[in-house]
Amino acid sequence: MVCCEQTYQAPPNSGEVFLGRTLPSLLDEACRRSPNQTAFNQRVKSTWQSLSNQAFQSAVEEVACGLLDLQLEKGDRVALLMHSDINFAIADMGTLLAGLVNIPIDITQTIEHIVFILRHSEAKVLIVSNLNLFNQIAFYLQDISSLQRVIVAEEEVETRARGDAESIFSLNELRSRGKALISEERCVQLRTKLVADNLASIVYIPGVTGEPVGVMLTHENLSGNALAAFSGIPHLELGAKEVVLSFLPLTHVFARVLLYGHLNYGHSIYFTTITKVMKLIPEVKPTIFATVPLFLEKFYSKIIEEVKREQGNEGTRGRGDKTIFSPHLPSPPSPISPQRLFFKWSLNVAKKYKLGEIPRGRYAVMLKLCDRLVFSKWRAVFGGNLKYLICGGASLKGEIANLLAAARITVLQGYGLTETASAVTCCRGEYNYAGTVGVALPGVEIAIATDGEILTRSPYITQGYYKNQAATQKLIDVDGWLHTGDLGKINKAGFLQITGLKKSRFKLSTGKYVTPEPLESKLEKSSLVAKAVTVGSERKFCTMLIFPHLENLHEYALSVGLNLATATLLKHPCIIALYQMLVDEANCHLPHWSTIKRFQIINYSLTLENGGLTANQQVNRAQVAEIFASEINAMYGEVWGRDWEKLGQEASEQIGGLNEICPGIPTSYCPVYAQSLSS
Repeated sequence: MVCCEQTYQAPPNSGEVFLGRTLPSLLDEACRRSPNQTAFNQRVKSTWQSLSNQAFQSAVEEVACGLLDLQLEKGDRVALLMHSDINFAIADMGTLLAGLVNIPIDITQTIEHIVFILRHSEAKVLIVSNLNLFNQIAFYLQDISSLQRVIVAEEEVETRARGDAESIFSLNELRSRGKALISEERCVQLRTKLVADNLASIVYIPGVTGEPVGVMLTHENLSGNALAAFSGIPHLELGAKEVVLSFLPLTHVFARVLLYGHLNYGHSIYFTTITKVMKLIPEVKPTIFATVPLFLEKFYSKIIEEVKREQGNEGTRGRGDKTIFSPHLPSPPSPISPQRLFFKWSLNVAKKYKLGEIPRGRYAVMLKLCDRLVFSKWRAVFGGNLKYLICGGASLKGEIANLLAAARITVLQGYGLTETASAVTCCRGEYNYAGTVGVALPGVEIAIATDGEILTRSPYITQGYYKNQAATQKLIDVDGWLHTGDLGKINKAGFLQITGLKKSRFKLSTGKYVTPEPLESKLEKSSLVAKAVTVGSERKFCTMLIFPHLENLHEYALSVGLNLATATLLKHPCIIALYQMLVDEANCHLPHWSTIKRFQIINYSLTLENGGLTANQQVNRAQVAEIFASEINAMYGEVWGRDWEKLGQEASEQIGGLNEICPGIPTSYCPVYAQSLSS
């Protein structure tokens, strides 16, 4: 029984509940209701290749019939190791129409995790985007006994045989097989065999132990969430008038549920990648654009950076962080010009804006003036036609939401988990305030437990973790409440605010999940580490606080001739290099987004008495984050990287000495914090 004071539901006129729908039925409805000749668009070299939603539907039917011709049965697993493009969308919907369960696999996963997912899910077919991806994992596939076929999407491949059975061929060949089997009667049968509570997809996310866990989602979980979310967006039109530029990974439920919504509404969807998105925005001119907080943080940082640059200030002039916005966001004029001063003034006006409040009087006039001369240029960065900027995957800072809203860029935030089939709450229409993640989605109940944990109950929550009943019982209690592991509070108007974490797993501002325990455990196996605490919730990368075992560290230091006070010892290049080696070793075999990029060695002991540890001797992460807030913030600053680069240079000048006093430590080490981050 959950102890909570009050439950919250969707406010009036904020959308509708749609249950009992299969995912292929969303496409069928779009073909009848909103025919669109440019519903799905893929960039091929310098031109767009378009499919109408009817042509897309035909491709889906061909894939479905082709897969069933491989002797697959309802409920069998098909893994998708694919780029987030039109081929993914066709393969996704094709497997669903066939009554199969698809397993989307993020292509940035480690090979170890990819193999685990294929084996754990007992996938019978693997669809890969191209031969390059296939060749990277081909060697490991021979040990997956369940796997019978591999299908390559982008290229024609020479059919290969395993015994008497064909084992690898192209998506075009699969479609040709399916096309030969299609009949009106068979297509009707495919649809009538599907029911809304059928399992649709198993989405693997990091588990507590480091091994991925599979979140089971039904057709109704995904379709219901998409339709409820879209129904509450004001002035959202059917058909080709709404243009969508899609670059987020479709292996994540956030982007995938959005795809289902756009597909059902008959919108024109243009697929691209993070590296090309800014170049294509002026061409596509999207009316709807979905992203993660990191993308908008870079936009905001670029604006702030331009304002901070002062003539003659060599410390900042020209040193701005290169971002994807750099060539697209217009730079202000000379620092001493009237235009520069007006740009600064406009930024200050924007910072005072409060999303959800109607500007009046003098302030409203100021906004109009700023809009004409400055804010319109910011909107142009997003193509000039943007109606809604949808932000999910993690929380967006309130000041960024307010600034964008001042420029008439409407940001719709939301909150959700893979286990809730995406959104639990979202902002829309009159229910939109910065610093919150919105109000409950139609059909969703929210409660705050006595310990502050956010609980939710709805038709959209997962059936549980695949082959993991124990974890499922911890996730969903006997009353049907899903325990999110996040801490929050709900204001009087029913808006949810995220205040912290109860669980250890967190999301980066990129939307990627990170499970810290496995990496921390690796470090803590060293006698030189008492505790290691990973940091990164709603940040763009992971950092770490390392609390050394001081007695063992001093003993080691003396053995190599370093008889120094603790404070001096912890800053010595030799000791930093030593801990760098431990971090590098722990980083091995992890997905790049969950590796530690920077760390601090902290002269402090975490105990029950000082609040650093809980009663069961676990790290009190919230308390540690509060105590060491300044140290954590420093690791995410630009100065940090420059300081440690200098330290690395100083260490290199002492190469001979380091070799002599620190045997076994590489003399050409480069601190992680001095390396550039991969995008």
